[in-house]
Parts: sequence; C-alpha cells; structure tokens
Amino acid sequence: MEREQKTLIVITGPTGVGKTAAAIEVAERLGCEIINADSRQIYRDIPIGTSAPTAEEQRRVRHHFVGIKNLDEYYSAAEFESDVLRLLDGDLWHHGDYTVMCGGSMLYVDAVCRGIDELPTISDAVRSAVAQKWQEEGSEALLEELRLLDPEYYEQVDRKNMKRVAHAVEICREAGRPYSTLRTGRAKTRDFRIVKMGLTLPREELFARINRRVDAMLEAGLEAEARAVYHLRHLNSLNTVGFKEMFAYFDGQMDYVTACERIKKNTRVYAKKQLTWYAKDAEIEWCSPDELGDAALRRLV
Repeated sequence: MEREQKTLIVITGPTGVGKTAAAIEVAERLGCEIINADSRQIYRDIPIGTSAPTAEEQRRVRHHFVGIKNLDEYYSAAEFESDVLRLLDGDLWHHGDYTVMCGGSMLYVDAVCRGIDELPTISDAVRSAVAQKWQEEGSEALLEELRLLDPEYYEQVDRKNMKRVAHAVEICREAGRPYSTLRTGRAKTRDFRIVKMGLTLPREELFARINRRVDAMLEAGLEAEARAVYHLRHLNSLNTVGFKEMFAYFDGQMDYVTACERIKKNTRVYAKKQLTWYAKDAEIEWCSPDELGDAALRRLV
C-alpha cells in the first residue's frame, strides 16, 4: 500500500466506556498494535488509578506509551505528537497498514490527528518560577499576570482551569510574546488516513459503569497505590481524579467513604467534559462498544 493508504484508527470516548477492551478486539482483528493516548497511563507506578491495560491485555496486543515515564518526568501533548509520528514512520507503518490509537485524553488525540502549534519548550527555570508564584501568591496573581501578558487569551481561557492558566503564563514568559499570537488553530496535514471512532452509551449506563469501575479499582488496591506515591502528591502527574481524593483522605480532609464517593462523582464530571469536547468533532463516528469492531471495519472499506 502507498503511505496515503495507511490508516490510523482512533478509538476514543468518555472514561469508563470500555475503550481498552474494544481497541484490543479491533487490533486483534486487524493484526496491528495499539498506541495509548491516555495522558496518565503514560506514567509508571499508578496502573490501578489510571486503569492502564493489564499485563494480560498487553500480551494479547502490543501497547505503546504505557508506563514509559517516571512520575516526576515532564511530558506534553506536543512531545506525544512528535513521538507518535516518529513511531509510525520508523516502525509501525513498516509492519502493517493499520494502527489503533486508543485513549480519552482529548489534547493527546488532537495532537496526533490535527497537530499542535509550534510552542517554545518551557525551561525548568520558568516552570519553577511560575509554580512558585502560584503557590506563594495564589491563583489571582497568576490570572492577573496572564491578563497583562495576553489580554486576548485571558478573555478566552477557562479561568477556573488554573493548570491551563499557568501553562499560558509559562509560554508567555518563555516566548517573550503573547500566547495567543502563537496559536494558529490550523490543522496539519498527515500523510496517512485517520478514522475516528467514538464509543458511547446511554448516560445512566455509562455512569453505572464508572461507579462499578471505581469499586473495582478500590478492591484492586487503589488506596495502597496512592499511599505509595503520597510523598509525590505535588507532582502534576498525580493531579488527577482518584489520587486527589485519596490524598485528601490521607490529609484528614474527608473520611474514606466520602473520598470514594467523591472519586465516582468527579469521574462522572470528567466524562461529561469529555463528551462536551467530542461534540465539537464532526469526524467521529459514534457506536456502542459492542458495535465497534464491525463499525470500524466498515469504515476501512
């Protein structure tokens, strides 16, 4: 096949919908490998809290980008874009015509499918300085700095999403110019076909699945896993649902039962945010997890 006939099958959808199992089924039917597009499964030492593919699942189909980074290592969607394209060109396209990419991290999926604007690499000095300002002076100080450095992006950004605000300040400082002047919004052209499949379920069924999955994570040892990394709780890699609530429990801010219920609630909230994001992408074909295999193969004809 020519390069333009190589196909990346993107399997995405809200957390808890069953993406991993469905992606493995498709990959087995096509005889190809899986690229993980979950920004937290990239990290080692937290497989329970991130619902990473199990050893048995990874034996069935080879997965890439699972457990490849230490918790204290910085990793971005831009780096993911570069690493995935390098893997496809240097390895996967030489062994077959198809690759499955599976995950619900919207920025990671977009990075590979659409590309990311060329932004400066944030130095350790700038990252530390912005983090220190946030910690010592609070969110309002960072918001005010962003307003002064980039009033256009300040009006657009979700001001409750302080990670995004902090990153914008980092870019402004590093580049010496407003973040908004670096954002083109133009999609890059890929030399392979992209087929996007989204998994969906009725809202009540999805939420019930999320609740059951959290229960299974707790039974599998989520509390012990969180205690093992508690000393690293300041890291961005652990600023995620499941660990934040467990850390609050360890700190005495809530009891165990409340923490467990909060994990379920916050996971459901995250799923809603994912669905809102996906609604903007008209390229996604939606189906239930049980229908995915046949639906994906129809798209490949």
